[in-house]
Amino acid sequence: MSKQDNLFLVGLMGAGKTTVGRLLARHYGCTFYDSDHEIEARTGVKIPVIFEIEGEAGFRKREEAAIAELTTRSGIVLATGGGAVLSAANRENLKKNGVVIYLRGTPEHLHERTRHDRNRPLLQTDNPLEKLRELYRQRDPLYREVADVVVDTGRQGVGGMTRSLCGKLDLLKSGMPLSDPAD
Repeated sequence: MSKQDNLFLVGLMGAGKTTVGRLLARHYGCTFYDSDHEIEARTGVKIPVIFEIEGEAGFRKREEAAIAELTTRSGIVLATGGGAVLSAANRENLKKNGVVIYLRGTPEHLHERTRHDRNRPLLQTDNPLEKLRELYRQRDPLYREVADVVVDTGRQGVGGMTRSLCGKLDLLKSGMPLSDPAD
């Protein structure tokens, strides 16, 4: 298996990892997985229920097991949960087994996308925007650490962002390094 056989998406919740991942999988003829959906399928319950019963630590253990297994596959596109990079083992598995794409969005923009979503346990707080800012400060360095490619989500449409990303990925696959992952 070559690292080029897999694409792994990282980024905060609401960055578009699942949507972009599905489009990339279709474009490259790969199988798409979402680590959160895999965990739900394996446990038979939604992520908020896991958080409620097992806490974040219990969920993270399940996430680590799912990512360890999924990253051994070949020819996949994997959208990870926003906190997957908190685990050193996850960062190592992602970096070693695929091209890692960081979909970077500002906390303000991500708040716009997620403000009505009740399926995000970490945002069930009095000030979800401040929580997103805190998560960004904590996780952005980890996303950058594992990323081969960084894409600012901004306000661009998913189609345009995916086309731009495919161009960058095709350059990488041809062996041409990107001068800066954020280019």
